[in-house]
Amino acid sequence: MSCRLPLMAFALCTGLAISPCSALAQTPTSSTDKVLAQGNEGFNVSAVQNLLVQGDAAVSAGNLDQARKDYDNARDASKQLLAFYRDLSGAFRGLDARIPREMDTKGRKALGLLAQANLRLAALFRRQNQPEIAVPVLVEVVRLMSPSRPEGQKAYQGLIELGFVETPFAGAKLTTSD
Repeated sequence: MSCRLPLMAFALCTGLAISPCSALAQTPTSSTDKVLAQGNEGFNVSAVQNLLVQGDAAVSAGNLDQARKDYDNARDASKQLLAFYRDLSGAFRGLDARIPREMDTKGRKALGLLAQANLRLAALFRRQNQPEIAVPVLVEVVRLMSPSRPEGQKAYQGLIELGFVETPFAGAKLTTSD
């Protein structure tokens, strides 16, 4: 009985030593392995941009229900990406500066896309005579982007046009980049 345990350990170690270790070795990843990073189909910033483009095309075609779905999907995906990028950035902060830098850069892109999705949704709600639904979306853009950024200025201007606020923001002039 006392001999059985060392023999089992020896047999296990011998089996591991004899078996090919390719299963344990790290294989280089190909571009087909990175399904989430592939263009407009994955779970990434490009896919969110594609949803916004699809929504814009639906608006142009007069299909406002489809546009709302596309913009809502872009908004949801942007929020998820933003949260994941922030979580990863925080997890690696102080361990490897490259990873938080990359995640922060991607997070800023996701935040910008979230603002764009919100602005498009608000415009859609205004077009459908639903200003009460547009207000919270515009307020979210101002909160996320700050009134000093073009997206925040555009959102605040929308709030003025709706009559939700009355005081114009004189701290920055609205740029015409968008």
